[in-house]
Amino acid sequence: MEIKLLIIPGLGDSGEKHWQSYWLKKYKNATKVIQNNWDEPQREDWLLKLNEAILKLEEPTILVAHSLAVSLVMHWVSVNNNPNIIGALLVAPADVDSPEHTPEKIWNFSPIPLSKLDFPSIVVTSENDPYIAVQRAEYFAEMWGSDFINIGQKGHINSESNLEFWEEGQMLLQQLIDKINN
Repeated sequence: MEIKLLIIPGLGDSGEKHWQSYWLKKYKNATKVIQNNWDEPQREDWLLKLNEAILKLEEPTILVAHSLAVSLVMHWVSVNNNPNIIGALLVAPADVDSPEHTPEKIWNFSPIPLSKLDFPSIVVTSENDPYIAVQRAEYFAEMWGSDFINIGQKGHINSESNLEFWEEGQMLLQQLIDKINN
């Protein structure tokens, strides 16, 4: 079975040095959700764009969300479903519920829904992510029924982390695919 990837960037989009951009080049089965305004995100607008992309899915698909997009995915799944979504890789969730960790312009994504996901998922965090505490990411993983992975000192797991193709992330993606196929 060919599995598609739906890449969902967070605030500011994923620039050319972001692992999500590298994955878009590497995986021919990957597409990306494009938002109208990457820098002043409005939850309802972003949900509309995510929903448009999900409605186009015709094959089994794994959602690959980074940062603010993790909250976006959780808002979407709290009121929608699509049988083509078979898993989610939720990387570096931004704690939009925490004013100490996130800028005010993304607080409209609060509160982060805590409902269990209907498909296998992995939450990936880093010990020195400025946008979330490790314990909080672990709590989200537990609430969502996700596997939890702490990858050590990798910052916000973004362009500044210099991960390029992020081989460790590819291995986590493969773990998720193996779990889905078993």
